[in-house]
Amino acid sequence: MQDPNEDTEWNDILRRKGILPPKEVPKEDEEEELALQQQSVVKTYEDMTLEELQENEDEFSEDDEAAIEMYRQQRLAEWKATQLKNVFGEVVEISGQDYIKEVNKAGDGIWVVLHLYKQGIPLCTLINQHLSMLARKFPQTKFLKSISTTCIPNYPDRNLPTIFVYFEGEMKAQFIGPLVFGGMNLKVEELEWRLSESGAVKTDLEENPKKQIEDKLMSSIRCSLPTGKDSDSGDEDY
Repeated sequence: MQDPNEDTEWNDILRRKGILPPKEVPKEDEEEELALQQQSVVKTYEDMTLEELQENEDEFSEDDEAAIEMYRQQRLAEWKATQLKNVFGEVVEISGQDYIKEVNKAGDGIWVVLHLYKQGIPLCTLINQHLSMLARKFPQTKFLKSISTTCIPNYPDRNLPTIFVYFEGEMKAQFIGPLVFGGMNLKVEELEWRLSESGAVKTDLEENPKKQIEDKLMSSIRCSLPTGKDSDSGDEDY
């Protein structure tokens, strides 16, 4: 009897005519084909972002999970490496020539705080000191300073100090002139709060510190005012 799985020209003709069943695939070939399919699946996951891996994890088979976890860890490491590149930690002096590169082209996801100042203006000096502290506290934010007229020709001194806040090259906030900052009484926590309101930093302050100072001041004023009882007793002495 002729073997239907035998590789002969006659058997091939009979298979095409449907007289013989399709040739059985050897088990080794099946395993090889399955492995290729699995590699194809894994390659698809390799192209996914961390968010996509999270969304599609229900579709993973047990055989995929180890490979998928490896790719997830790899992408996480790549993300952390990118974050490390975006660590600043100090206030950098720039000129007008640096403006486009350092501000407008700072990069994706980068907040930029730019202080325009001049030597000899006490409030500008104070703000530079505060920004140095904030740059160390918020190293993911890019803090810059520039002498006003070297950055913007003919920029008026009456507008100093000035702080511009940018995100991905687009201006998000501006603080212009001494009155906006409250003068030389400005505390670093108050400046931090103002910058956090613009989105430039993620503060751990729970409320505006200036409000706390105002509340204490009002409380102290109320305590110093004479009560009705005190006024009555005073009248009796005269």
